[in-house]
Amino acid sequence: MSWWWARATGAATKRNNEDAAAVDSSFRSVALVVGSTGIVGTSLLDILPLDDTPGGPWKVYAVSRRPLPRWSRPPSAIVTHLHLDLADSAAVAEALAPLTDITHVFYAAWSNHPTEAENREANSAMLRSVLSAVVTNCPALVHVCLQTGRKHYVGPFNAIGKIPAHDPPYTEDMPRLDHPNFYYDQEDVLFEEVSRRGDGAVSWSVHRPTTIFGFTARGAMNLVGSLCVYAAICRKEGATLRWPGSRVAWESFSDSSDADLIAEHQIWAAVDPHAKNEAFNCSNGDVFKWKRLWPILADSFGVEWAGYEGEASRFNLAEVMADKEAVWAEIIKENGLIVTKLEEVANWWFVDAMLGVEFEHLDTMNKSKEHGFHGFRNTGNSFKTWIDKMKVSNIVP
Repeated sequence: MSWWWARATGAATKRNNEDAAAVDSSFRSVALVVGSTGIVGTSLLDILPLDDTPGGPWKVYAVSRRPLPRWSRPPSAIVTHLHLDLADSAAVAEALAPLTDITHVFYAAWSNHPTEAENREANSAMLRSVLSAVVTNCPALVHVCLQTGRKHYVGPFNAIGKIPAHDPPYTEDMPRLDHPNFYYDQEDVLFEEVSRRGDGAVSWSVHRPTTIFGFTARGAMNLVGSLCVYAAICRKEGATLRWPGSRVAWESFSDSSDADLIAEHQIWAAVDPHAKNEAFNCSNGDVFKWKRLWPILADSFGVEWAGYEGEASRFNLAEVMADKEAVWAEIIKENGLIVTKLEEVANWWFVDAMLGVEFEHLDTMNKSKEHGFHGFRNTGNSFKTWIDKMKVSNIVP
């Protein structure tokens, strides 16, 4: 049974029953994980140290802007954390200069700004700062993974539904949209920087997940975590867990990307010669309807739920949750949870954006399968797994 197939049953379950590999002085590969406290970076840091991860044993440098959160497990002995602001190019160059043994880069960082022009400038500069410090300075570097996403096919947040988009299911050979998009700029930076070594010495891969289900209690795009907080507040207030989104999102088919699956997908592309210099969609390989997942969330927190009730009943979580900081503080105290601010563990505008979509958007994993990746997730099980992870980690009751 291949590693990819074995992991399809759930890397989170496996990880709960295993310790990371013991420190080995003869590492086969050395990873630089950029955005290591984000939703996919967290999964990469969990999976890379495992003793059966392809390309291993791995040594890991983990880069994040902020220190590890209070709720983190003790880091593996093979992981070295660097706290670094990627917007400071001089600091990036200084910090990465001594790390000449890097063989693989996993770039999963993102900085959100009010306009796409600002997103393009900031995110391109961050990626360029990292790659310019690594590509020519690390003689053993062989591969760079860049994570982008579904907005490659539908446009940035402020343009979704306002510009012509591709018809789903989305395939990797679809051309770029005729609209500014920082994902396109990042791809161009990637291609330019890896070419500086010449002769194809450094390969690349681009990974395009959709809505990610995973764990990081401070992530800007942790949909599952935010929904857990919403459900916990409903339980505290004796309120019904009401669906805040659109009819389309409630009734139509959706797809998602398990964070562990994305990490496995990136590791596969980093070490498999059949995946070099390609862009890949990365979704679970199935479809779901939110009307099937909503009861799972409600049951997990012991609350009554209500589905789509018509356009007149729609609401924005960003508005109804605006004054719930005191309620969250009471929930923490009553349940002995790790102390967090509401803004750390919930991102209401992101939930509103994801659940309020007015069109069906799906991709296909055929290209990944044709190139040799057969990992998948059952989305219902994935959703429940990450809810349980939030609870076990004492972030939500």
